[in-house]
Amino acid sequence: MADLLKKYRTMRDFGDTPEPAGGEKSSGRKQPIFVIQKHQASHLHYDFRLEMDGVLKSWAVPKGPSYDPSVKRLAMMTEDHPYEYAAFEGVIPAGNYGGGNVIIWDNGTWEFVEPGDDPLKALNQGKLTFKLRGRKMFGEWALVRIKGRSPKGNEWLLLKHRDEFANDEIDVTEVAPRSVISNRRVEEVDASNIWKSNRAAKGKKALTVAETITKQRAPAGAKKASPVSRPAGKRPAKRSRAASAPTRSSRAKSPRAARPTPRRRPR
Repeated sequence: MADLLKKYRTMRDFGDTPEPAGGEKSSGRKQPIFVIQKHQASHLHYDFRLEMDGVLKSWAVPKGPSYDPSVKRLAMMTEDHPYEYAAFEGVIPAGNYGGGNVIIWDNGTWEFVEPGDDPLKALNQGKLTFKLRGRKMFGEWALVRIKGRSPKGNEWLLLKHRDEFANDEIDVTEVAPRSVISNRRVEEVDASNIWKSNRAAKGKKALTVAETITKQRAPAGAKKASPVSRPAGKRPAKRSRAASAPTRSSRAKSPRAARPTPRRRPR
């Protein structure tokens, strides 16, 4: 069997980058996994990866996924990645291939739909339809290779099929920009907080897409929160007349207004 990770390994210096070198042959789950990593390298993009054939088949999607079925996102197929990469969130040091910040934007499991009954064969033929079950990505999607545009044959399109999850009004990359692991934005990651699979992630639990959309859609007629907050159930104390009136000492200290000097009529 060919070493599918040979290209991946030759492109990296594992003495310098925290990325995993690979070694595991399976994710160990009943269903294959997927992961989408938001990657701030020389250009911001989303790395879309599907577990298949002992590795993570990978595509770089410059604009990220869209729930609008009429929108076709360019997806450039890249080198296969090891399973351990699905748990990587952190910083690839400058000077290394893909140097920049990486967060796990979404993850979950996927199910092959068509054509045929062999996802690897369908991939090699240039069309793969599948269902995603993640925190942000749901329903049926497809990857279709663009023929004749690139001699390498690595140009694909990622598109959403029309199902109950399709939506042409909401940009999922805008309403849900944070990591599903650490709840950090990609620009908030630094070299001191690299997330490792054997260490618990820090930070608050990330919201799901449904929770994010619900939070942003305030009910009609709802009152806006006051910019000054106070404990619930407490009303501001009323000022007494005595407290609001000037004191005797303050009146004594206040200078009196000068009276105008009377003008004398000439004699």
